[in-house]
Amino acid sequence: MSSELLVDVAGGVAKLTLNRPAKQNAVTPAMAAELSAALRRCDTEDAIRAVVITGTPPAFCAGADLAARGGDVSATLDPAPWQVRKPVIAAVNGHAVGIGLALALQCDLRYFARDAVYGLNQVRRGVLADGFAHWTVPRLAGLANAADIMLTGRTFDGDEAKSLGLANAALPADEVLTTAMAVADDIATGTAPLPVALTKRLIWESLGMTPAVVGQLESELNAQVAKSIDGGEAMTAFKERRPPNWTGSVSGEWPAWDAPGERPSLD
Repeated sequence: MSSELLVDVAGGVAKLTLNRPAKQNAVTPAMAAELSAALRRCDTEDAIRAVVITGTPPAFCAGADLAARGGDVSATLDPAPWQVRKPVIAAVNGHAVGIGLALALQCDLRYFARDAVYGLNQVRRGVLADGFAHWTVPRLAGLANAADIMLTGRTFDGDEAKSLGLANAALPADEVLTTAMAVADDIATGTAPLPVALTKRLIWESLGMTPAVVGQLESELNAQVAKSIDGGEAMTAFKERRPPNWTGSVSGEWPAWDAPGERPSLD
């Protein structure tokens, strides 16, 4: 990996750190390519159970580096965090605007620094917000709040981000990464990997489905999970009065999903 992205994997958690502090971690095509490669690794490597994305202080990400852009930075993220089959947590430890905020909103859990500045200010620069913002913001904040944020391009702090539904919590900046890492460690050590991965996928896709389809998928996926490596581990551990020892494989036991973002083929 280049120095623009630091990758640290330990204890089942991958910490991905945007690392251009002199430019407030503004995204370049090279950084986006490195982040894409790291996310692909997180998706396929079973030893990685959870992912944390953060920035080298003092910022999380100041958006796209227009001086070094050389193309559409946001479109180069492949997979996007919401497509990765492991929980991805944004430790937003400082300012996040434009594509920087959009990146955080693609994650499953988001912890924001209380006193930092946030915004999707692209309309004030003569362009539209990108990085799936028109998809994530209405889902997280609702249509009225999405219109407020994206039509005005205004900025707001972490407490307002929490009240809007964009953040799971607003914290002092020096507590953001510690909190995110603790949550990631809890997921990595305490949850069964395949059900977590399937739950993540269903959460992101359920708003586009009918209740009947969601209910059918829950039943079908639970039937598959019951036959998985970890299918009986929870009950066995309960009877033996010990913590579960999860050994399942997301990559090896994943159902035949047609493509990222589509429902599984379980028939």
